[in-house]
Amino acid sequence: MRKLPSSVIPSCTWSRPIGLGWDEPYTVRYASNIDDGYWHGMPLGGFGAGCIGRSSRGDFNLWHIDGGEHVFKNIPACQFSVFESFGSSSQACALCTEPPEDASLRTWQWYPGSKKVGREENSEEVKQTSVTPSSPQSQTGTYHALYPRSWFVYEGVFQAELTCEQFSPIWAGNYQQASYPVAVFLWTAHNPTHAPISLSIMLTWENMVGWFTNAVKSPLVRVRDDGSPVYDYQPRLGESQGNFNRIVENNESIGLLLEPVNMTEPPQEGEGQWCIATRKQPNVEVQYHTRWNPVGTGEEVWQSFAQDGSLPNHVDNTPAAEGEQIGVALAVRFTLQPGETLEIPFALTWDLPITEFAAGTTYYRRYTDFFGKSGKNAWTIASTALAEYHVWQQQIQSWQQPIIERQDLPDWFKMALFNELYDLTSGGTLWSAASDRDPVGQFAVLECLDYRWYESLDVRLYGSFALLMLFPELEKAVIRAFARAIPSCDETHRIIGYYYVIGAESPMAVRKTAGATPHDLGAPNEHVWEKTNYTSYQDCNLWKDLGCDFVLQVYRDFLLTGADDVEFLAECWNPVVQTLDYLKRFDKDEDGIPENSGAPDQTFDDWRLVGVSAYCGGLWLAAMEAAIAICDILLNSIDQKENTSTQECDRPWKASIDIEELVQQKSIYETWLTQSRPIYQEKLWNGQYYRLDSESGSDVVMADQLCGQFYARLLGLPDIVPVECILSALKTVYDACFLKFYDGKFGAANGVRPDGSPENPNATHPLEIWTGINFGLAAFLVQMEMKDEAFRIAYAVVQQIYENGLQFRTPEAITVVGTFRASTYLRAMAIWAIYLLID
Repeated sequence: MRKLPSSVIPSCTWSRPIGLGWDEPYTVRYASNIDDGYWHGMPLGGFGAGCIGRSSRGDFNLWHIDGGEHVFKNIPACQFSVFESFGSSSQACALCTEPPEDASLRTWQWYPGSKKVGREENSEEVKQTSVTPSSPQSQTGTYHALYPRSWFVYEGVFQAELTCEQFSPIWAGNYQQASYPVAVFLWTAHNPTHAPISLSIMLTWENMVGWFTNAVKSPLVRVRDDGSPVYDYQPRLGESQGNFNRIVENNESIGLLLEPVNMTEPPQEGEGQWCIATRKQPNVEVQYHTRWNPVGTGEEVWQSFAQDGSLPNHVDNTPAAEGEQIGVALAVRFTLQPGETLEIPFALTWDLPITEFAAGTTYYRRYTDFFGKSGKNAWTIASTALAEYHVWQQQIQSWQQPIIERQDLPDWFKMALFNELYDLTSGGTLWSAASDRDPVGQFAVLECLDYRWYESLDVRLYGSFALLMLFPELEKAVIRAFARAIPSCDETHRIIGYYYVIGAESPMAVRKTAGATPHDLGAPNEHVWEKTNYTSYQDCNLWKDLGCDFVLQVYRDFLLTGADDVEFLAECWNPVVQTLDYLKRFDKDEDGIPENSGAPDQTFDDWRLVGVSAYCGGLWLAAMEAAIAICDILLNSIDQKENTSTQECDRPWKASIDIEELVQQKSIYETWLTQSRPIYQEKLWNGQYYRLDSESGSDVVMADQLCGQFYARLLGLPDIVPVECILSALKTVYDACFLKFYDGKFGAANGVRPDGSPENPNATHPLEIWTGINFGLAAFLVQMEMKDEAFRIAYAVVQQIYENGLQFRTPEAITVVGTFRASTYLRAMAIWAIYLLID
């Protein structure tokens, strides 16, 4: 007899009783920030293909189908339902605990949610194993998530034991299936009783073709109250005129295809197909309804389904009229004898091949390299899924199992390690089709949903470790895009949002200066990868960390992906030279280190730094060391090739590298490093930790003060400061920013005085706990053999996220009063840096 999936659900999942809400969830810090509430579950779908989300109450409510755009809305007709007949009784439930708020589907019965019946316990034993404390509850089942898998285990309602495992084919190093627009729902039904049980599992879905594209083709960009640029996005929800549904089948599978009558060739954004399908099996009856009203009473499908689990096999291919919406239903009916177990797979797919940025600027999605670009392949994708889902499931398990089985890692860490990868699916992710220039396509993830621009370089300094470790070719594709952008210039002038917020007159700033490293790769309403520096909260041409961030990530990506892709280094070399030359212009006193200007000109873009700063100065020193190391590798590679035959050393990159210039640049960087290293120590070391900066007179202990040192040691470069100073500074950070800041309950604050008190109680960034910075700090602690301290910080942050309704929308920042800012944030994937250092 086959084991139930519930028996093999890993112990380290994040779990939540089905339908149980939160008493005091975190809420947004600023009213203008996105706050969808706490009903978020693990997303389903491939990278860059668009994704959907299903929460722990059972509703499908997240629709990131249009690249870079966010739609959060429960569409009740998109749902699983179960009919059960046992003995003389029967029942049917739609498997969501929240009925529609309007009068739609009023004939349906809805699944009962779990209820809390006692106070939550908070034992030390529970803390060590899970971030979800146990509590006495009236449970109707449990939702589990360990990305890219999640499970619904239904209990106490049906006689049958029912589990639904959900997943998409995501595993490390997979550059094909990870792009597929598909979700697999693998049902396992077991009869534990001594009598037969008749069951029917139904999937209903709306024809949503054409819904996910912006009705405003040239949206006006405006400055929001927090100084960020925003634009209107109006999806075409409910606009189904001309859509129709039909049956499709082959020898193995049967499905329902949802499509438009007329589709443009080539298709436009939003055009294509959806499909739901299941496998044919002996002694299993598949029934269907091809056209019903999903915003009506729902009786067309519910009347027969609630009576005996059947559907009328109704076929109607009539297209939707104006103002009409249409849905489909697919039901699998079977009988389980006592002790019998049956597995029922469903596949949900969508083929919407085009992503459009500004009107007329379009890209094909990566999955079209494998299924074609016509937008007519949803059934082919579904058939593939139903043929291969067991292989996909095994691939995921083989990737996850070595980590799951590690005894030196607590369950809460394993849980967060995998679940924080959700952002690679639902972070507005783009993954374009391959080209000669980009053989695995171009890739990008949003900074977050509130700051909707791609791959912010300062944020990904920590946040890109997951991509680097699991999908290194995509990581290098992102860095290549930054390298291509550095020489470019955009003379467009614009106001700076920061001055708008503080009520001062804003200077006009050029969007992108030649030689400056851009902050980001652009936004979905313009032209991602080509039109960079979308954010205008600060003038990013003045930032003192971006150039260093670029150099360090170039060398890191080379070193940690085998240290053999010299062509990648060579591609990035001229941009490295350009951006370091540009950054050196800000060394006004010629002491070797670029000074911060007094405006917030780095990743903490509400925090004024003046003169030489610990944060930016340290990154500068590490970047000098990395640049010197790159010079050595290129010189050695050229020397080696000079000693081989002409045929063997014929590499395109060699022609772009001048040996004399390399030698000269290395000498320049060595001079700058020799000059700046003692200055950094002299101006900033106070005997206990590194001062915030050299001119403000602040005594704040900055949590991330030695980010440059962390990177230097990570990359095998010489320490930028003495070891005894590193340890003293780290211990001070741990004591002041973590232990003395609300007793370490929330994590480490960005910057407080040595006694844990605020320098300015009204400050923003210094008193926030940044999730990604905390994970980066924890990685640094592990690096310096302070693993216990590292795990205490990481645990505090993970606990705040997963116990307060922030799961699968991890924010940039949380506060001690239960607020958050900037959900679905890229930097939180820095938790993979901890694993890298432990491993």
